[in-house]
Amino acid sequence: MFHGFPPAAAGMRVGLLGGSFDPPHAGHVHITRFALKRFQLDRVWWLVTPGNPLKAEGPAELDRRMDACRTIMQHPRVIVTDI
Repeated sequence: MFHGFPPAAAGMRVGLLGGSFDPPHAGHVHITRFALKRFQLDRVWWLVTPGNPLKAEGPAELDRRMDACRTIMQHPRVIVTDI
C-alpha cells in the first residue's frame, strides 16, 4: 500500500483515477485497462479518497476500500494509493 505519492520516473505517462471506490467494481477495472492501452500509459494511480461530499452516507473504512481495490485491480502497472 502506498501512503503518499507512488514512485514515478521523469517522463512517465501516469493516468489518475480518483474516487471513493465504495465499492470498487468491474467498471473501474474496465476503464483502467482501456486507459492503459488507449493512452499508452506507463501507470495508472487509483486515488482512493477518504470520503465523498456528494453522498449523504460516509463510505466504508478507507483500509477496507484500499484492500478491496488491490484485490479487484491486480495489474503490475496500476497502483492503489490514498493520496
